Amino acid sequence: MTEQAILEEKVIQVYGMSCEHCVNHVTKILEKFPSVEHVQVSLAESKASFDWDPLQVNMADIRKEIEEAGYSLEKPADEQVDQEKTENNSKNLEKLEDVVGVNPSLIPIKSVISGAETLKQQLKISGMSCANCALTIEKGLKTMPGVKTVAVNFASEKLTVEIDPFVVKEQDLLAKIKDLGYTAQSEDSGKQQFKVDGMTCTNCALAIEKKLGGTQGVQKVAVNFASETVAVEFDPGLVTMQEIFDQVRDAGYTPIENKAEKQDDHTALKQRNWLIFSAVLSLPIMPLMYLPMGRPVMYTILAMATLIQFTAGWTFYRGAYHALKNRSANMDVLVALGITAAYGYSLMTTLHMFFPTLFFEGPNFFDTSALLITFVRFGKYLEAKAKGRAGQALKRLLELQADKARMLVNGEEREVAASDLKIGDIVIVKSGERIPLDGEIVEGQASIDEAMVTGESIPVDKGMGDPVIGATINRSGSIKVRTTKIGKDTVLSGIIKMVEDAQGVKPPIQRLADTISNYFVPTVVAISLITFVVWYFMLQSTFVFAFTATIAVLVIACPCALGLATPTAIMVGSGIGLNRGILFKSAAGLEGIAHLQVIGFDKTGTLTKGNPEVTDIIPYALYSKQDVLKIAGAGENPSIHPLAQAVVAEAKKELLAIQDVTDYSEEGGYGVTCAFEGQTLLIGNIKLMHLHDVDVKEAEQDFERLAEAGKTTSFVALGGRVIGLIALADVVKESTKEAIDRLHQLGLKTFMITGDNKKVAHMVGEQVGIDEVIAEILPQDKINIIKKYQDQGFKVAMVGDGINDAPALAQSDIGIAIGSGTDVAKETGDVVLVRNDLLDVERAIRLGRKTLSKIKQNLFWALVYNTIGIPIAAGVLYPLTGELLPPEWAGLAMAFSSVSVVTSSLMLRRYDKRLES
Repeated sequence: MTEQAILEEKVIQVYGMSCEHCVNHVTKILEKFPSVEHVQVSLAESKASFDWDPLQVNMADIRKEIEEAGYSLEKPADEQVDQEKTENNSKNLEKLEDVVGVNPSLIPIKSVISGAETLKQQLKISGMSCANCALTIEKGLKTMPGVKTVAVNFASEKLTVEIDPFVVKEQDLLAKIKDLGYTAQSEDSGKQQFKVDGMTCTNCALAIEKKLGGTQGVQKVAVNFASETVAVEFDPGLVTMQEIFDQVRDAGYTPIENKAEKQDDHTALKQRNWLIFSAVLSLPIMPLMYLPMGRPVMYTILAMATLIQFTAGWTFYRGAYHALKNRSANMDVLVALGITAAYGYSLMTTLHMFFPTLFFEGPNFFDTSALLITFVRFGKYLEAKAKGRAGQALKRLLELQADKARMLVNGEEREVAASDLKIGDIVIVKSGERIPLDGEIVEGQASIDEAMVTGESIPVDKGMGDPVIGATINRSGSIKVRTTKIGKDTVLSGIIKMVEDAQGVKPPIQRLADTISNYFVPTVVAISLITFVVWYFMLQSTFVFAFTATIAVLVIACPCALGLATPTAIMVGSGIGLNRGILFKSAAGLEGIAHLQVIGFDKTGTLTKGNPEVTDIIPYALYSKQDVLKIAGAGENPSIHPLAQAVVAEAKKELLAIQDVTDYSEEGGYGVTCAFEGQTLLIGNIKLMHLHDVDVKEAEQDFERLAEAGKTTSFVALGGRVIGLIALADVVKESTKEAIDRLHQLGLKTFMITGDNKKVAHMVGEQVGIDEVIAEILPQDKINIIKKYQDQGFKVAMVGDGINDAPALAQSDIGIAIGSGTDVAKETGDVVLVRNDLLDVERAIRLGRKTLSKIKQNLFWALVYNTIGIPIAAGVLYPLTGELLPPEWAGLAMAFSSVSVVTSSLMLRRYDKRLES
């Protein structure tokens, strides 16, 4: 009671915190000071409050520790300027009210402030047929005012765009994309379809239609009772999908949110249906072509070929029209030219039978145009299936999200949709069930399988007060969990967003494919014309011969293979990383990590565990190591100091009983004093021993040896005599040495930066085999070390915990944040390693190198295919073989080139198991 009475409440400002990691870091810094209790750190208010005894702690020491960790107790100058700007803007708003008579609270302040924020959006694109389509969309959107950056991933059919939300709106983007000839859909698209559970008759369907029909912003509703689906059209500016779901629930039914992969399945299904339709009509044409060409046969062939041409083949005409309208050319242009030439020529020779004076005589190619459409459709179907498999890792993660939850309401269980949960709701999770959302255990104990986040197959034991992650599985036990994060703030949503961003941004190597694609189609058209001129005019071949070679050149060329080479490999590579808890924030990071030459490490928390552990116990007199540890554990138990807690943890680890002590007192800068079984117990440094006149000669030599090794050593004295020494140190992680050895085997130079003294730093460096050790460096000076290597022409990576290493991570070519756990979405760095395992650094580099190798391999084969295929189609082998490549087989070859590139990327998945070796 007396100790509690002298504590005072203290509030200080702490600037520079950016995430929960920072909050935890500042909390730990404050808690290690003697007498500091009840620490509360607020990220939102940039402040920390705690109880303390000013006589035991110096404010200057607190300031020094916080500033060395990379934070500040004074507001940075740029924040002060921002505050002044905000104040000035408020005054401007008041002036604006005087001028226009509008309440300033109704005007968004950002619309007045210059330099509006950039908003990043992702849209799902449909209608693309090749890489040139992606480039057309990029070029078209870049011309719009307010659009900062645009990247279209042809493989995943995703558009990532950064816009100024006060200059351009999402509706403007959608309109522009539509004008370019494609369709786009966002999460809040005005046309959605979803499943509904709970309907029992057609009246239920009518009830939902009536409920939604009366909702503001809903324009059209159609409920299908048989398939249990609702199709709704709405204005996203007036109503959101979540509000529509709320209306359905209010009507007494349960809406089931769509999963993204359903759209991919729908695309593949659509391509399959068109393939079947084309095949059913085109295959009978082939035998008919060998029958005597009477009028009934010709009518039949003409009807079937025309039907295929303007149904299954119409998509190529539509794509070609929009491409040419936008002054570009894509695969649709080539296919449309090929099928039009074959069909058009055949139509004219067929009409010659009926109008001999108007048209010319010759063979027809109806089978060529029909089979060409069928084969290209076949290729598109296989491509859609393969592209879906390329993004399987992300889809599996999406499938992990729980649909339902057991919510506790007034002591009773109630099953609700997981999306209905709010922060603070209590849910019950039984053995074998998924945890619906992120939260904190408030009752019970469980063994949680977190493999979906960390890649670790061994479940983690958790109890009251421990955080849990949504979508992880409770393997044993029953727990009550209080929801702490919902929606896009959850860990799973953060990981999904990160992976989607990585797949949505083009790596530098993609520029080569884009440059080639820009000139590809015009070049192919030119080659096809040259082919016709050479065969018909220069070599005096027949018109039909030259015409056949021209069509073959048009349809064998494949810009799709070039467009798919990079993004499919990125999708598969980032998916492998996702399964291993290695998250790449961008495709550029996945490529860049493959070029690394030098890699730097922070010491504390990165190479070492970051927490002190007992390394040596030296007993004296008749005491054993167990006796010394038991006595020291009892004396240190009341303390919250990290060194004291490390001693207690070691005693508990050895299953020693922790006894109570009396007259406990902490002496700042010395150690602790108390009474143990009636005798005075002293635990602390040599100054504490001298203060109490304890003879230390017996232990002096051992003490100097341990101090020389860089260890923090405490004397343990009982009854006025030293009974033992306990040495503590921040020990090296088990995997550190192996990880450094592996990095050296990859040919990388390693260095370590630390603020610790040189003696300790060099000992750690020698222990793990680091090439260069730089010690006694302040956090802000770490940047200069990175720059030094960069100035020498090296590609440099920095590995840190993402807290006080943020400046160094940002300066390096590739920043790697390790041990981020549940704060993955908030980490600084290009690569985030969820597990606190340094071997993942080496695995990430190997994965990056393998992915880059696969991209180069894909690009090589895509280029080789076109380089070899186009001359063969043009007839260069005709003098040797006496045969031309039929256009329909040229079309099939084109289709399979795309499929082969995607299949090549999928083979990268076999590398997943080799990452462990």
